[in-house]
Amino acid sequence: MAFPVIGGTQESGYNIDNSLRFNADDNPKLAFTPSSEVVAERKTFTISCWFKRSNLTSFQYLWEMGGNDNANDRFFARFQNTDSLRIMDSATVFRETNRLFRDPSAWYHLVVAVDTTDSTADNRIKIYVNGVQETSFATSNNPGQNDQKGFSDDSAHTIGRTGVDDGFSFDGYMADFNAVGGSQLAPTSFGETNDNGVWIPKNYTGSYGTNGFELEFKQLGTAADATSIGADTSGNNNHFSQTNVTPAVDRTEDTPTNNFCTFNAVDTSSNITLTEGNTVATANSNHSASRATIGLRSGKWYWENKIVSDSGGPAVGIMAANATLGDQLNSTPSRFYRDSGQKYSNGSASSYGDTFTTGDIISVALDMDNGALYFYKNGTIQNSGTAAFTDLLTATTEHWLPAVKLYNEAISINFGNPSHSISSGNSDSAGFGNFEYAPPANYYSLCSKNLAEYG
Repeated sequence: MAFPVIGGTQESGYNIDNSLRFNADDNPKLAFTPSSEVVAERKTFTISCWFKRSNLTSFQYLWEMGGNDNANDRFFARFQNTDSLRIMDSATVFRETNRLFRDPSAWYHLVVAVDTTDSTADNRIKIYVNGVQETSFATSNNPGQNDQKGFSDDSAHTIGRTGVDDGFSFDGYMADFNAVGGSQLAPTSFGETNDNGVWIPKNYTGSYGTNGFELEFKQLGTAADATSIGADTSGNNNHFSQTNVTPAVDRTEDTPTNNFCTFNAVDTSSNITLTEGNTVATANSNHSASRATIGLRSGKWYWENKIVSDSGGPAVGIMAANATLGDQLNSTPSRFYRDSGQKYSNGSASSYGDTFTTGDIISVALDMDNGALYFYKNGTIQNSGTAAFTDLLTATTEHWLPAVKLYNEAISINFGNPSHSISSGNSDSAGFGNFEYAPPANYYSLCSKNLAEYG
């Protein structure tokens, strides 16, 4: 569990505005096939991307360059089911990290820099994570000198799953994806360390070569052109087609320069399934709970919960960081509003507001400056505006985290990047988030820029 997650001020002035959410259950992908290969670029190239993982412990492809299933014509980055990262072709594991990528609250920066012409074998493939070169590997092998790899081959370049098997989909978010042909670059071409010692993005300004590209995920179109979510903004016009992607909901504001809250895959009951970039929680017929990635002790915060299905008594609210997930409504400390209209404090129920059910949106306004919690049903504040709870600052010294309790139902949570359709569209007063209903004055969406300013 990590809280709070603060991205901080970007000294470079460079902001990444959008990311693309990959929901593994949909088997999404972006794909581009170069019109012709460039042999020099197949030997020397650099791939840089930012990613934030959602579900863990499964085989997931970040990208695969070259769609032919032979040793040299594939080159890919894949998470193992142990959460290590492999860089390999069809025949050889070149690098498998000892590092495990298990933080679903964090944005990571990965650079894979290749130059098979280098006479020093260990320099032919270099991996950098958050600006630091990886040197500890479970497996390490080197390509032969002047070997040609899958990048800039005249076969499919796929992002989000394998192009050969059309499976093993990535689950999470990607942003600022750069592929550079003809150069083996250091991570400083794409990022820098800020005054707080945090690795942050910066704008790449060099050449992309012939078959290189940049994907910023800014557009909402569906064709493989400059208007699409897969538009190449490098100037090369190497635009990507899309499969099982819905730009209107899969393009998000959750980025390395403004990290948004989600459900936390490592702080969720085992019988809950998280999907849609950890914004949808679905439970089987067992009482269970899921907490979010950002904990709070000050500031005023707003989020929404859409009831996707209701058959056993869903509840929305907050749980303390030290509360036991297995106790659900009885967890101590916890504060919930249930579909019965009752409010629950550590499992003790009392009358509060209207009942709610499938299709309703229950908003939460959390005032941690005064220790108060308010709930809204479909935009209407409950209990005539009287707070459901006013004891949050004295009930515990722990951080409070957004949470849901489920039995045999599902909730789609919206911290500002909804995976469900929004009919109206409202941001907070800082200009962040996309909500069905307007947040109350001076309440903010849960993202790193707001936390740095108002938390």
